[in-house]
Amino acid sequence: MNRALQLAGQAADAGEVPVGAVLVRNGKEIGAGFNAPISGCDPTAHAEIQALRDAAKRVGNYRLPGATLYVTLEPCTMCVGAIVHGRVSRLVYGAAEPKAGAVESARQTLDEKHLNWRIEAQGGILASQCSQIIRDFFAARRAQIRRRKQLSSGKE
Repeated sequence: MNRALQLAGQAADAGEVPVGAVLVRNGKEIGAGFNAPISGCDPTAHAEIQALRDAAKRVGNYRLPGATLYVTLEPCTMCVGAIVHGRVSRLVYGAAEPKAGAVESARQTLDEKHLNWRIEAQGGILASQCSQIIRDFFAARRAQIRRRKQLSSGKE
């Protein structure tokens, strides 16, 4: 999870929502990614998708059984779908995502009976650190917006 937090920092440095993800199999990193929908002009460029794409290319197969995905934020519905299709065996995430989380928060997608692949999921790992990086990012973004508004209204 510490590696995923490093990747989240890279996302924040790039002006993206700070979410990082890393895929590990047999104790080795096989894929990594961080949020890049803004810079990549790609709504699917979530950290999990980036990590899955990276791992699939490195391994030479889009199916990744035996792999564990570590991600700093509870995945959304799109990402959970991709994780299932990629046949990832285990999902470990940090902070819950009350608005769009699709594992335990807004939805419980992995519990749907029709899915043809079961994934072991565990949340709350380094949750305070994972939550803090997101809180800090959005606090800085709100402060930046306030400064711009003040400058444009001549209240500086």
